[in-house]
Formats: sequence, C-alpha cells, structure tokens
Amino acid sequence: MIIDFHTHMFPDKIAKGTIDFLAGICKVKPYTDGTYNGLRESAQEAGVDLCIALPAVTKVSQVDSINRFAANYQEKPILSFGGIHPACENYKEILRQVKELGMKGIKLHPDYQDMYFNDIRYKRLISFASELGLIISVHAGVDPKCPQDVHCTPGMAREVIREVQPKKLVLAHLGGNLLWDDVERELVGLDVFFDTGVVLDHISQEQFLRIVRNHGVDRILFATDSPWKGQKEFVKTLSDMPLDPSEKELIFSGNACRLLEI
Repeated sequence: MIIDFHTHMFPDKIAKGTIDFLAGICKVKPYTDGTYNGLRESAQEAGVDLCIALPAVTKVSQVDSINRFAANYQEKPILSFGGIHPACENYKEILRQVKELGMKGIKLHPDYQDMYFNDIRYKRLISFASELGLIISVHAGVDPKCPQDVHCTPGMAREVIREVQPKKLVLAHLGGNLLWDDVERELVGLDVFFDTGVVLDHISQEQFLRIVRNHGVDRILFATDSPWKGQKEFVKTLSDMPLDPSEKELIFSGNACRLLEI
C-alpha cells in the first residue's frame, strides 16, 4: 500500500488559473492539471492507493468555501484535510466543524498566510487542534513565494513543539525545505513527523538516509507535493533507496495509517 501524504487539488472552475499562477511562482511545470480527476489519474498510474489533499487557506474569507469543497473528498483515493487561517478569531468553532465533517486534519502554510510559525496565533490554534485529535500538516522551510523570508524555520518549529507538544504535527519537506542542516540540529529526534514532499530529488541521498535513521523511520511519511512533483517518479526514487523492505513499508504507508488511524 502507498499513501501520498502531501498533494494538492482545486475546484475545476479555478484549477487552471490557480495552477498557472503557482507554476509561475514556483517556476516549474506541474505534473497534473490540479483537478480531482488529474490527481486521481496520477495516483492510479503511480500505484498510489490514497492521496492526502492539503488545501492552503491564504485569506480568512476563504475558509468556509475551502472546507465545503474539502468535505466532499473523505474516502479513497483522495482524502482531503481542512483549511484554516491563524487570523480567524473563531478558530475553535472552525476546528470543531472540521472535526465534525469527518476530516482527519488541517493544513497550515505560514508563507502564504504571511505569519511566522512561532506566532501565538499558530500556537493556540495548534494546541486546540491537538485537543481535538486533528493532524496538523505545515509547510516548513523555504518556499518559492518568498525564499529570503522563511516563515517556518526549524528553530520556529522547535519552539512550537517544545511549548505546545502537539502529538500529530507533520512538518512538510523533511522538516524544512532546503534547511536540512538546521533540521538535523534543531528537530531530529523530537516528537514530530516529517514528510518527503518535494525533497526526494534534490536532497542528497546520504543526508536523507541520515535524517531518516537519526529521526526514526517510524516518523517519516511518503509525500510528493503533487502536482509540483511526479508521484510515479517519487515512488520509484523511494523504492530504489537502500532501505530495508520493512523501513520502506513504514514510510510508504505504515506510519500514515497509524497517524490517520485507518
């Protein structure tokens, strides 16, 4: 079984415009058209059994519409998390609604939400989400939107982990995109999950394996960040890694199943 813990899709009517806009920022060619069908077809071709779709709320006004869309996708092959913005004053109500709609978690994106991850508003939101048993997936490290102004550094993440002690926090991009030396100093060994979104084809294999082994293979989640990386390509890359079959099984699905409680 293979679970991709970090993917994106958008409503059909805005998918093309959104993908074109983001592709311009990221300066990469997307691997899907950004729709549900595009992601489903990509997953089928790659042999991925379940995709976790992560919606990024960039404005408070988007929360209701994004969560209405996300609520429609709560079974294989795509399970969507909910979205929330840290500036929402009624964050507890929104998080309860996410839980009541059957969603397993939420996505936070500090760069697109223009807020640093160690802000008190993130801490209180994460604390309550944790009380509800929700998974919290967070973009971590460098983002093409503002590469010189990282809104979730390994140091900020460490502060949140130490103060809030969330049990289901997932830091995307192996704890901090392009900041893996800092990840090794600040985060490796802490009680937090890392996903492999984007990173498998541009981190050195040596450093990847070192982080996996030192952090704990039981806290690594296979992820692509589709459509920005290819699912088929990442499945092959991880399959070819010099890891034991039992380690690959944990990364491909075992850890995700435990986290998702499925």
